[in-house]
Amino acid sequence: MMEKTALKEKVSSEVCPEKFCPVHGKVALKKKHFEGIVIRAKMQKTVVVEWVTQAFIPKFERYEKRRSRIKAHNPGCIGAKEGDVVRIVETRPLSKTKNFVVVSILGKEKAFSQKMELREEAKQKKEEVEEENDASSQSKSDESAASR
Repeated sequence: MMEKTALKEKVSSEVCPEKFCPVHGKVALKKKHFEGIVIRAKMQKTVVVEWVTQAFIPKFERYEKRRSRIKAHNPGCIGAKEGDVVRIVETRPLSKTKNFVVVSILGKEKAFSQKMELREEAKQKKEEVEEENDASSQSKSDESAASR
């Protein structure tokens, strides 16, 4: 279990009424801990944390990027926002999808908003290409049906 004394130094001294707070509450912390970037903070008291790892592929003698995304509880006294680099620690299941809790904010991710804008643009382009492909395949099937 992780010690709470190390956590108390970095969090404000305000009294937190939440029972799932790792500092002020009574939730036990386990050994697994990760550092990642908050990519979504639109849910109440929940954030989605993502981090990138590299995996070696022996056949091709190359590395590939892999992303991991986990939902974590975001206590009010910590208040992580999108673009923050945070440390999360495993705990007992807090809900159906949450087994981690944000322990501390380590800093801000550089150029986070630009990265998210590029992802959105890529999604839009992909959707446009799929719509064009659907429309062209539909017109080809209509032409073949008419020629019969």
